[in-house]
Amino acid sequence: MRQNPKIKRIRELKNYTQEYLAEQLGISQAAYSKIEKTKVNLAIGRLEQIAIVLEVGIEDIINFEEIKYFNKKDNPYTSDTNSLLIRKLYEDKIILLETLLRKTDFELQCYKTRFGAL
Repeated sequence: MRQNPKIKRIRELKNYTQEYLAEQLGISQAAYSKIEKTKVNLAIGRLEQIAIVLEVGIEDIINFEEIKYFNKKDNPYTSDTNSLLIRKLYEDKIILLETLLRKTDFELQCYKTRFGAL
């Protein structure tokens, strides 16, 4: 089975290190690295172990699409807490950008008043 680049991407998205996965699988980091670099054929049993550590289904690894991974309705592994945290981060970012926009508009009006409209 050669789905290994997908395994690497899921691992990175979960912010896991190769060392962590190797430890969880009971293998060396070098052996795990070979799995990600597609230098070994991956047995279904090993794929099952990796899926458990990554907290995803085997089918999620095989059919991995990054966009679906972050879509709540398509990803049973996304918790409500994570969704709320991500939503809060975006809301905070929007508030910050709106504040910066208002400040920029104010400064622009000051320049127009001071130097005349262009």
